[in-house]
This record gives sequence, C-alpha cells and structure tokens, in this order.
Amino acid sequence: MAEIISGESHRPGRIEVVCGSMFSGKTEELIRRLRRAQFAKQRVEIFKPAIDVRYSEEDVVSHDQKHIQSTPIDSSASILLLTSNIDVVGIDEAQFFDDGLVEVCNELAYRGVRVIIAGLDMDFKGVPFGPMPALCAIADDVTKVHAICVKCGNLAYVSHRTVQNDKRVLLGETQEYEPLCRECYQKALQEEKVKG
Repeated sequence: MAEIISGESHRPGRIEVVCGSMFSGKTEELIRRLRRAQFAKQRVEIFKPAIDVRYSEEDVVSHDQKHIQSTPIDSSASILLLTSNIDVVGIDEAQFFDDGLVEVCNELAYRGVRVIIAGLDMDFKGVPFGPMPALCAIADDVTKVHAICVKCGNLAYVSHRTVQNDKRVLLGETQEYEPLCRECYQKALQEEKVKG
C-alpha cells in the first residue's frame, strides 16, 4: 500500500495537449516534455503522421531544428500496436490523424500511459482541425501556445495561408503560412476579397 501512495508502483495515465497556431512552439514543447521523460528513464515512444516529411521522414523536428526520433505512421490504430510496455507516448501533428486518435489516447491513458499530443487547433480558415477539438475536450491538461502576429506583434490567433490553395492539408513553412492575430487575420481576408 505504501508503494501506491508514494507513486512508485502506480502510474496514473493522463492526456496532455499542446495546441496553437503554426510557429507557436508546439513541437518544441512536445520535444521538451519527451526529453524530460527520457532523462527520467521512462520508456518513451513518439509518433508522427507519415505524410509530414518537411524536415525529416522519421524524426519529429521543430521549426528551430530541435529533433527527436519518432515512428511515422499512417493510422492512429498503429499506435496501440506499437506501445506495449511504454510509459509515455508522444504524438506530433495530431490534426493530420484520423478521428480514431481520440479513442486511442483514451485507451492509453486508461492503461496508465502519459500521452502528450501536439497539433494545430485550427486550420488556415480558422476552423477546428481534425481530432484536435475532441482531444482538447478529453485532455487532463491543455496548453495553448501562441506565435506572434507578423503584422502587429500581438499574440497570433491563426495560421494564415499566404499562397492560393484551398486544400485543407498543405504542408508548409514561412513561404506558405504566417501567424496573424484575429484583427490582422480579418484585414488579410478583406484584402484577399478585394484582390480576388
């Protein structure tokens, strides 16, 4: 009984979500938390969507080039197959996964696994993105991080797409997206209507 009280043999599962716009430090925060878990000698497994090959086909890489080894997967169901005897699961770019990710994360947490998720909460149109709203709802802890608006310096609200493309999923960087606050985003939309 004393072991359970001290936490030595009891691992409470939990779900932590880090969300926000592009360039807000989501992946950097995910990597920071996962590195701390590795330093604590916890068994860590990290996943990312196979479609995200911007910096590396295998590693999770932040915009400032911090990186950590990961396993690229096509489906959230693969996570359950690859996480036996794991203490901490990290998931990057969660918005690109299927809606089954919510059930997968819940199952892991009920098994006593700490699940740390990073992803965009909204797409370039300001619409909640993929499974992220549901993940925020079931999370034990949600951290919303903010980029800085490139127009005025206020906290950014959304990742504004600067290229003409209506596909919801368009992998990109500073050439395709810019973080904007709510006011500057509305101004940008008005300017696009005038031009278009």
